[in-house]
Amino acid sequence: MSAKVNAALPLEYQTEQNRMNILGFWVFLGAEIVLFATLFGVYGVLGERYAGGPTQKDIFIVKDVMIQTFLLLTSSFTMGISIFEMRRSNIKGMLMWLVFTLLLGGGFLFMEIREFIHYVHEGATMQTSAFLSSFFVLLGTHGLHVTIGIGWAILLIIQILQRGLTPVTARKAFIFGLYWHFLDVVWIFIFTFVYLQGLVM
Repeated sequence: MSAKVNAALPLEYQTEQNRMNILGFWVFLGAEIVLFATLFGVYGVLGERYAGGPTQKDIFIVKDVMIQTFLLLTSSFTMGISIFEMRRSNIKGMLMWLVFTLLLGGGFLFMEIREFIHYVHEGATMQTSAFLSSFFVLLGTHGLHVTIGIGWAILLIIQILQRGLTPVTARKAFIFGLYWHFLDVVWIFIFTFVYLQGLVM
């Protein structure tokens, strides 16, 4: 059954196996939603327990957070263009936009690491308060997912260069795109409920 190809569908959906794999990844993303919902819930409970330590207004740097947001949301746009080029069978264009996505994700990760170093220098560590513990766990989990995504993108680029654009490599690229867009959606919630809400409290 998986050998049958339906050329009327987009490349990543042309085989039954691909369609099942994509469906399975949507289920995986459902589990990821539960994970992050739990972390947001913990932060919602502990986010005002400072134990005499710094608050959000004491440590958050608006300019850096805005740059991080711009980098990650722009990477979602470039990822979308990469999938668009994939569906046009333009491997060169697909890889070019995928590399842009990788660079933007790397820039975001660099900014986040620098942000964490700044917090530590300000005396804001996981041991300082319940607020900072929940904050570092939430953002650290998201940052770990971005790191995994960057490694995944590198491997994907290597595989496409070696094997070309096939239903299998197209499916892998499409699934990666779903994963990357998911991380961007999570960041929007982090930006809204952690940073913006923390600065106006």
